[in-house]
Amino acid sequence: MDTDKAATAIARKRARERGEEERVPRKPGLEPLQTAERNDLATTPWELLGVFARAATLARHGRGRGLAEHWQALKYCQALGAGASGYLALTEEGQNPELSYRGMQARELGRALGLAIAERTVRARFPDYLVSTVDAESVLLAGFARSGPRPSLGARPRPDFFIEAWKPGEPSRLFVVTVNGNHQKTTKSTGKTDRSAFKQLARASERAEHFHLAEWNTTPCLLMSTELLAKEGITVHALQAPGQGLLPERSITGRDSADVVPSKRNPPYVNAVRVPARAGEEGFHDGFLIPRKDRAWFGQVLARTGAAGQLAFAGAGMEIAQYLTSDQGRKYYEQRTFAGSSSVRDAEHGFGATRFFGTDQVFRLNRTRVEAFSGMAEDLYQLLVEGRVEAYRRRAYELRSTLPNGATAPKWGAVSFGEDGTVMALRILPEGDK
Repeated sequence: MDTDKAATAIARKRARERGEEERVPRKPGLEPLQTAERNDLATTPWELLGVFARAATLARHGRGRGLAEHWQALKYCQALGAGASGYLALTEEGQNPELSYRGMQARELGRALGLAIAERTVRARFPDYLVSTVDAESVLLAGFARSGPRPSLGARPRPDFFIEAWKPGEPSRLFVVTVNGNHQKTTKSTGKTDRSAFKQLARASERAEHFHLAEWNTTPCLLMSTELLAKEGITVHALQAPGQGLLPERSITGRDSADVVPSKRNPPYVNAVRVPARAGEEGFHDGFLIPRKDRAWFGQVLARTGAAGQLAFAGAGMEIAQYLTSDQGRKYYEQRTFAGSSSVRDAEHGFGATRFFGTDQVFRLNRTRVEAFSGMAEDLYQLLVEGRVEAYRRRAYELRSTLPNGATAPKWGAVSFGEDGTVMALRILPEGDK
């Protein structure tokens, strides 16, 4: 496999630089997605921006709340469009970013496209479940944060996201996800994929191998690398590794309910992962290991962090703090920030028969003023504000077939509806509208 060759080349380079060969753990058993899962992705640019925005709400790119993280997706409104081949591609504007902007674009658009494929894959495997994507760092901080003025995970390798497939009254399925992007072009002489994608997948296998649920090699993973300038149009390279990834069913009430503040836990990291014996010797490596006895706790943290992200997406304020631990940055949501620096739940709009609560922003695309709105269905939003995560999940599951869908909406333009009851909508403001 080309990814294996890239991994070997990376190991050799490290050995030359450090003077000794270092054994780096990588996810075993990687293989391409199943044939039925490798279809073209049918989507719109604004649906991709919605995927990116939902995933970025709790990302720690800035300090505290600052300007709402999810609005950063809007800078790519004109970066995607139909290419000459008819497939999605970077537009002329998307292909000519400033040099300092290219790395950010590759990382963030790669994140959106990779997550769109990953979420579709999980939904196809569990069609009767709902799917939630949560920033992995935000979750892991609850148990693995290093002490300091601002708790962090340090330089420890870790995946980018967790995708949870969940259904009330059933165990959840957890997937580890990594996403990358690059601007490298297909080699003209051979027509083969540039090796940047294989290098990204090789490094992604290292990051995925640093998280384990219950024990070694039982957690499925999805590794994505996006070629933004591929000859056929934007192309996502995907690898997977199998596993159960089971999180136990939670009770609606009681200490393992997501409505309850989870107890403080400090799972192991150094030499935490026990791997099969080689040459008669038992092996261990560092990693974020969730012991079997702590799986219910981890499920609580995952659900509550996801709830915090949804409220942040809808522009909630101090209500978000109830779902985060001090290590996850609770204090940044407990205090009121200065004017103009935070998103505030102060807007509501109807889509179909559903009323959505949320926040809005007006920005310019060249000289055109555009309004953006992000929010949640009113009753679902209220349940999360009240701290009722389990009730929210039951109600969201009940409403999944009745919530609005589609790529456009009357009185608006481009719209991205999430199956979790969220929405991001865009529309051009009339001239003179204040």
